[in-house]
Amino acid sequence: MSAREQQQAQPPQPAAAAASEAAELDAANRYEAVLPHWFYCKVMDSRERWIPFSTQDSERLEEAHGSGRDKEDLVVPTSGGRYDVHLKKRQRVAVYWEEEVSEVRRCTWFYKGDKDNKYIPYSETFSEELEEAYMIAVTLDEWKKKLESPNREIIILHNPKLMVHYHPVATSDDWGSTPTEQGRPRTVKRGVENIAAEIPNGEPLQIDHLVFVVHGIGPACDIRFRSIVQCVNDFRNVSLSMLQAHFKKAQEQQQIGRVEFLPVNWHSSLHSTGVDVDLERITLPSINRLRHFINDTILDVFFYNSSTYCQTIVDTVASEMNRLYQLFLQRNPLFKGGVSIAGHSLGSLILFDLLTNQKAAPEEDEHSEEGSRTTSSNRGIEEVKEILQKLELSEYCDVFEKEKMDRQALFLCTEKNLKEMGIPLGPRMKILHYISSKREMQDQSAAAPGHSGERGAEPASPSQRDPDSTDDGKNCQYRDVGLGQVSANYPQLNYKPTIFFAFGSPIGMFLTVRGVKRINPNYSLPTCKGFFNIFHPFDPVAYRIEPMIVPDLEFEPMLLPHHKGRKRMHLELKEGLTRMSVDLKNNLLGSLRVAWQSFTRAPLPAVEAASTDAEAEAETSVEKQPDTKPDETSTAVKEEASLINVGRLNGGNRIDYVLQEKPIESFNEYLFALQGHLCYWESEDTVLLVLKEIYQTQGITLDQPLPGSQ
Repeated sequence: MSAREQQQAQPPQPAAAAASEAAELDAANRYEAVLPHWFYCKVMDSRERWIPFSTQDSERLEEAHGSGRDKEDLVVPTSGGRYDVHLKKRQRVAVYWEEEVSEVRRCTWFYKGDKDNKYIPYSETFSEELEEAYMIAVTLDEWKKKLESPNREIIILHNPKLMVHYHPVATSDDWGSTPTEQGRPRTVKRGVENIAAEIPNGEPLQIDHLVFVVHGIGPACDIRFRSIVQCVNDFRNVSLSMLQAHFKKAQEQQQIGRVEFLPVNWHSSLHSTGVDVDLERITLPSINRLRHFINDTILDVFFYNSSTYCQTIVDTVASEMNRLYQLFLQRNPLFKGGVSIAGHSLGSLILFDLLTNQKAAPEEDEHSEEGSRTTSSNRGIEEVKEILQKLELSEYCDVFEKEKMDRQALFLCTEKNLKEMGIPLGPRMKILHYISSKREMQDQSAAAPGHSGERGAEPASPSQRDPDSTDDGKNCQYRDVGLGQVSANYPQLNYKPTIFFAFGSPIGMFLTVRGVKRINPNYSLPTCKGFFNIFHPFDPVAYRIEPMIVPDLEFEPMLLPHHKGRKRMHLELKEGLTRMSVDLKNNLLGSLRVAWQSFTRAPLPAVEAASTDAEAEAETSVEKQPDTKPDETSTAVKEEASLINVGRLNGGNRIDYVLQEKPIESFNEYLFALQGHLCYWESEDTVLLVLKEIYQTQGITLDQPLPGSQ
């Protein structure tokens, strides 16, 4: 049958369908210019991926491009100021760290890739050719346009909704086939709105706080072997989502912007000293990959405990943080916020050692010493009053206060001094006996064997003195916490950190190994008033800090609340079952006790009356037990735990915070141990605690307080 006969055989189309088709053609004939979007190319797993800039950055780049200034070497800051785009060179360059330069494109036309079905933008020149051909086709309604790409590939514009990219299978020289034979067609799309790309809106321009993040051992920081830059990018992205979820009110009122997180890399500087070449000479050839992994990661711990390489590490970390801080201020001259620091694994120990060796400004030392003298003298007088009350000599408090007698002066008193103060013989004997007994205790503690580190034998730390002593002992505190540190010249930071966050930190273990048995409750970091030790319960590298400050008291770390405002269901179930078993045990024991007493009841009246009283008491105790609600008990325990005095290391607040494990992690602790040490970068609960504590220093709180939070 001929084509004309086929057309005659087709039934006539309805008038409505014909009208709609005409309207579509009329609309199609109206050409509208395509809206460009800017992309940059990033190599991931040896593949090129084109990633869109945020809407905010793309508009800024398009504005600079439209102004005609891209012919100059115009630089446009993007990604919150962490990357600069050189418009003329079409390059994206990292500002704060070293990274390969990325290609930048102003994209309008895209084709679907072969391997991962991701859309790839055409070059800007060829996109202009495609756009021109598309404009002619739409205006003249002439389709089936063929274009040849720079790679001799064919693009055919069939209609506005169907455009195809043909990739030749082979040439005639290879397999004998002609160039007209084409392989599987690939879809072509016009405009970024047609490729379903995830385009972020952009980051708030206002930066409220700056956080430097120091990595641990090795070049890789998570289980996917990603660098510190990539992990901190994840941490920053999670922080932006947590701000939107939990600080929405403050954002709407424009009280806050965002927190900037910048990575600090020391591993590459350490391993560029030539030590890798020296290690290569002595490394055995067997189990090659394992040995190289150990040389590149685990040996970092030993390097840090070597005075030579420890100096390199602390110099690198301090100088890098100072460099980043100065560069950040140059690029953000209006920044008035504070600076905090965070360290993961060994990085937290490096920061802790740096902070313990910082020196406060001289004027601050004078003010603090004057204030401490005043407060210590007042506190000393109050302590003398407490001692007198303990000895039942409260009536002499006014006499001691009049003589401005603090605790230290009291211990220097002789019988003659007390007699001159008008204290009678009996009270004098009591006071002198108390002083002599305390001196004996102090002598015994001083006679205990001391500890020695690389700095030599140290005098008795404040923790080894009289437990009632309130003397700050500033110099002794430095020796206490700094005991056994590697002998190095610790550089000074150009700023005073607001808070120090430690993730999966071995600080407690290293202090113990160095010989520090106890941290003085009065000790605080010289220039940093906040310290949070955050860890996963299965993290094999993490250790607690609080038991070193309060060794005589057993208590749990603070449980970090879930970012969605409740405890994980499996933990609630576990607690519920535990409470149920305790209640059943108590009720069962109470019932058995009552039954036994009724069974062994004697017939004598006097004994019967006594047993009846005992039975009544037992029944009363059994009846009272269910009245104490488990929820109320757990709440009271939580409140009591949060009110424990753990010293001044975190300004009197709790230091140790434990994450809630995921349900799947609770099945096998050993299986998820490594994941537990590397989970902090994408942990919403960790990020939320960091944001909460940072903004709390500015007087800004969460929209709704999370249950169980301090």
